[in-house]
Amino acid sequence: MLKSLTLLPAYLITLCLPFSSPPPSVFDDCRQLVLVLSPDDNSVAATLTRFERNGKAWKQVGAAHPVNLGNKGLAWGKGLHSAKPGLQKKEGDQKSPAGLFRFGAAFGYAPASEVSFKLPYAPITETQICVEDSQSQYYNQIVDETRVVKDWDARESMLRKDEQYKWGIFVKHNMAPEVEGGSCIFFHLWRKQGSGTLGCTAMSEENLLALMRWLDPGRKPVLVQMTEAGYEGYRGRFGLP
Repeated sequence: MLKSLTLLPAYLITLCLPFSSPPPSVFDDCRQLVLVLSPDDNSVAATLTRFERNGKAWKQVGAAHPVNLGNKGLAWGKGLHSAKPGLQKKEGDQKSPAGLFRFGAAFGYAPASEVSFKLPYAPITETQICVEDSQSQYYNQIVDETRVVKDWDARESMLRKDEQYKWGIFVKHNMAPEVEGGSCIFFHLWRKQGSGTLGCTAMSEENLLALMRWLDPGRKPVLVQMTEAGYEGYRGRFGLP
């Protein structure tokens, strides 16, 4: 859940239902697709599949694998898609955002010298937090709390004892943040299969690292996250797999 990796190095600043046509550029230049499909909008269990495109043909990369969504399933998020009627994601609703999204920076507990991702990478420290208070000027951002004047009541430490943020990717949701629109949405490690999140998408370390190593900003990756029925309702219109 991050507007930008504010106050980190400048190069790191950049993480249901069928919906109407996205802007043409969303898929025109997309060469990597991360598809997260859920059986219904109340399900914690979902499946992630990676695809890459050369020319007009999409090809699956690796095997599909399970992921966990929010404890209460999915609700419409704020991303590349236009606003949709229906249940909207709100701060604290324990729902993962549905829709189309870009990825932001990768992050983790390892030093930058020890990783080789194509995504920009931010090594997490004990003073970095993600701000969950929508009245704060830093809402939906990861900041170093020792380098800014505190103006929030709700925040999450990025250096968790359970190490769920040992590896992660920021999902660009609610980037022009609306009040109570939802914040700090990540791909991160799960506790175990079937254990829901507070709104993120979680998976095994093996699968998350494979995704982090594969994602290439130059190939304009897009996350499509929604129900199976919603995806079937429009996939053909946009030439998606």
